[in-house]
Amino acid sequence: MRHAKKGRKLSRTASHRKATLRNLATSLFRHGRIETTTAKAKELRPFAERLITLARRGDLHARRLAAQKIQDRQVLGSLFDEIAPRYAERPGGYTRILKLGNRKGDAAEMSLIELVD
Repeated sequence: MRHAKKGRKLSRTASHRKATLRNLATSLFRHGRIETTTAKAKELRPFAERLITLARRGDLHARRLAAQKIQDRQVLGSLFDEIAPRYAERPGGYTRILKLGNRKGDAAEMSLIELVD
């Protein structure tokens, strides 16, 4: 039984998985959409949406909590100044995952994760 075993391991150690999610979130906020495997996209969605919710709060404590995850200052600034105001009235669901099919090299299922307009 797998009670209380939330999340995918993605064949990584805990620290590598944490770094992967941070880098994916930074790229998502920088570019607006990224192409990655479906498993990574499904893990990234709650991570990124939590950060957007923090940015919607907009106070200093929220900025410091988000800065622990997003270490690029420009991306952090755009998250709070540009991305969060777009979703001020939206109660959640800031990202969308679109499946693209299989990757040619290893047949991994690929997806596009993007910020909803």
